[in-house]
Amino acid sequence: MSIPHKLAKMSPQSYLDWEKTLDIKHEYIDGEVYAMVGARDAHVTVAGNIFALLHSHLRGGPCRIYMADMKVRVESVNAFFYPDVVVTCDERDRKNDYFKIHPHVVIEVLSDSTAAYDRGQKFARYRASPALREYVIIDPDRISVEVFRLDNTGHWVLYPFSAGQKVEFASVDFRVAIEALYENVTVPPEIPPLSDP
Repeated sequence: MSIPHKLAKMSPQSYLDWEKTLDIKHEYIDGEVYAMVGARDAHVTVAGNIFALLHSHLRGGPCRIYMADMKVRVESVNAFFYPDVVVTCDERDRKNDYFKIHPHVVIEVLSDSTAAYDRGQKFARYRASPALREYVIIDPDRISVEVFRLDNTGHWVLYPFSAGQKVEFASVDFRVAIEALYENVTVPPEIPPLSDP
């Protein structure tokens, strides 16, 4: 997903009311709105795979999972985002039809235009959400998943996963072979590192 075009400044309520009238999604950061663009096949397929796997795993429990069209509000930084997949386990979120405030797990599938933003400023803003326990970045172009997990000391710790490993989202007790996230996606083979002469 991307934020390519800056639009007019508005209040959170004006943004929510205005966006309900549109077919195009916009993210909102402190009064400014940004149009989003569509995603490539690999991006959408990976997001769909993780949604399906998590939905099956969480079925019947207290957590709910949403993808693509559900906004997450981070009140302390006055922002609304559209993560590719979000899990909320807080009953208070069931009262909001258009956005969730208490994300437990946020998953972003990288795009060429947003990779640095997803890892940097966007992650920093998501961290302002007190409910967030794991932030997941999935690269659709190579078998690579990065799970940033909040530890008991309040630090975010990176757990990287690659081919042949099982990805773990500890906060929702979820484990799956990483290759399952890439079902129906053609991933180019990894280029081995150069060896010293």
